[in-house]
Amino acid sequence: MKNYNPAIHHRASIRLKGYDYGQSGFYFVTICTQARAHLFGKITNGIMDLNEAGKYVDECWLAIPDHYPKVILHKYVIMPNHVHGIIEFIKNNNEPADTAHANIVGANDVVANDVLANNVVANNVGANDHSPLRSPSKTVGSVVRGFKIGVTKWFRSNTKIQDVWQRNFYEIIIRDQIAYQNISLYISNNPEKWESDSFYSKDK
Repeated sequence: MKNYNPAIHHRASIRLKGYDYGQSGFYFVTICTQARAHLFGKITNGIMDLNEAGKYVDECWLAIPDHYPKVILHKYVIMPNHVHGIIEFIKNNNEPADTAHANIVGANDVVANDVLANNVVANNVGANDHSPLRSPSKTVGSVVRGFKIGVTKWFRSNTKIQDVWQRNFYEIIIRDQIAYQNISLYISNNPEKWESDSFYSKDK
């Protein structure tokens, strides 16, 4: 995988037929606010300054493994209008997935056309975001859905905002160590390169 570029990698968004989105492996997710509204804070001199809502979003993200014991959190960042994060599904609590060999099943028909076409947009209501062989509670979509619900409840209880998130989220299957490193670097540099980011928008 070449250096991660969200403008390119989010262009062709499809779901891999036959792919088990609950199997062990690494996934890069991006969750955006409704209309790209700046709800979580602001960038100052390349540093993300979380407001009260942003701090709660951070708490919700870090609490994901409490609700999904087979999920391990990796690099993540909360931006003014979106959240980036790498999440890992493990076989059991003592057996992490292998980034060098994970997530190959079911991808051959897509990779033949475009090596970057393993990007997907998943419906956040979870109707079609999991394999029929998996419980919805064990998929990437269900993790994101639970996170979004927790944040939305806080906003509705503490602010006048009712609709926090856009309906879809972006998801990339991380196939190897190089992709993992590139995406991790992109996440780390996101605040510093905010104004050139494809998710950038001016505060409204």
